[in-house]
Amino acid sequence: MSQEPEYPPLRDMGGRDTGAPGTGEAPGSGPGEASGLEALRRENAALREHTAELERRTTELRNRLHAHPGISLAQGVLMERYRLPDPATAFALLREASQRRNIRLHTLADAVVRTPAPAADAATWFPGRARYSPPPLPGVPVAPGDRDSHGAVLSGVLRRVLNITQAGMGNVQLVEGGVLRMEKHIGLNRRFTDYFAFVEGPTTSCHEAAEQRRQVTVPDVATADVFDEESRTTILQAGSRACHSVPMVNRAGAVLGVISSHHTRPLAGFTAAQLRALEETGAAAGRWLSWHRRTVVLDALEHLHTAARTAH
Repeated sequence: MSQEPEYPPLRDMGGRDTGAPGTGEAPGSGPGEASGLEALRRENAALREHTAELERRTTELRNRLHAHPGISLAQGVLMERYRLPDPATAFALLREASQRRNIRLHTLADAVVRTPAPAADAATWFPGRARYSPPPLPGVPVAPGDRDSHGAVLSGVLRRVLNITQAGMGNVQLVEGGVLRMEKHIGLNRRFTDYFAFVEGPTTSCHEAAEQRRQVTVPDVATADVFDEESRTTILQAGSRACHSVPMVNRAGAVLGVISSHHTRPLAGFTAAQLRALEETGAAAGRWLSWHRRTVVLDALEHLHTAARTAH
């Protein structure tokens, strides 16, 4: 199929002679005109469908490029460090440790790459490591038995933010490998979650909130300067007309992620009480994420270290 519409001849677009005098035929109302317009509509519809498919494939390819290198790099680190025979063995060790400790595979892979290596021939990776209970999460709906569950806590944090902002749509993104990676979402369609699966550019409110370590409100997505046109279109088609992004910041001031609410109508803003509650939620979530990285993720690394030492 041609990517350029095959326009009907000019004479069929209303520019032809109306016919013999006295026929009573109105200009541009003949059967040739109708068939030409119908052909143009079909061609335009096909072009729109083709463009949408190209955009979908481009997004899918971009997401794959972001998702796989981290795991591949971790496999390489493990192969060299533990003299493993092949990438499949390294991947099996990563997968087993992630499942055993209930953390995502990409989270464990990122930790393998970024955490300083254990001492040569050391029996443990983190000798003498202190352990602490998870920090409190005021107002966050999490069952007592799930206080150390990454998925349950992030879901609870998102529900808390949506309750404060009175929104029905939202998402949670975590900082990983220098980008924001989608972890949780509510009420947002597939096109939105695929497009924003990884955010690295400055043309979103979530990136601005992470970069500036402050809450960012977008009263009207349709007119806000922060978005590029592709991001704007993707947000609007999901039914979001306004959004608010809250950074999750740990005690050291580092941003570990962003929570965003999406609203079906333009926003007038939030009260001081709402903004305080959102800031407190972001800070509590940041402290919890920091605890999770220092305990659960390190537990998984320790398990991986023990298994890898005996795998060859």
